[in-house]
Amino acid sequence: MLQCVLLACLSAYAAGCGGDIFRHDIPRVGTAGHYTEARQQFLKGKSGSMEKAITDLSVIVRDDPTYKDSLTLLARAYYNQGNYEASRQIIQRALRVNNEDEIAWMTLGMTQLRLGEDDKGIETLQGAVTLVSKVSKPGYRGYEDWDGKGLVRSSISRTVVELRKGIDAKPALLRTCEVLLSRLDDEEYFQNTTGRSVRSRQDTR
Repeated sequence: MLQCVLLACLSAYAAGCGGDIFRHDIPRVGTAGHYTEARQQFLKGKSGSMEKAITDLSVIVRDDPTYKDSLTLLARAYYNQGNYEASRQIIQRALRVNNEDEIAWMTLGMTQLRLGEDDKGIETLQGAVTLVSKVSKPGYRGYEDWDGKGLVRSSISRTVVELRKGIDAKPALLRTCEVLLSRLDDEEYFQNTTGRSVRSRQDTR
């Protein structure tokens, strides 16, 4: 009798969950879950869905706009979709939350260039690339072996070269800036899949 009752309860629960309580695509819930899902879209490169990132990040910033770098990621998602005005409005909010966010400054400068604010964009990017250059070193984002192959450093150097050419190199500058952000994402993906963060190393000692 007890067995029958348990089977009936499990059947009812399965029906409420869409018929399969053991499926592997159960979505993460909560702020941390939305953030992880959104961040993954950037780490996937070209296959990432900016629509999904915007959906997840919009939920976060509505409830807690100071949660990690959610505003910066949301601005980047809009930038990647070509919605530069929305990107600028959001990235300005992000910088009010954290004015030392190097990725936010990069995104702002790129957005300014896209909107035709060339002088402001160049000036913003000069400061942003300098900041990225200073922080992109072992320990960045918690990774002890950050940029071991020097790919991020090489991308920074190419961006500096284009910046020195000024507004005449605007198309090339935008491309190198976009590549730089992609290199940062790629390096984080590499560290997540093959590397070990400083914290995880410390936890094993």
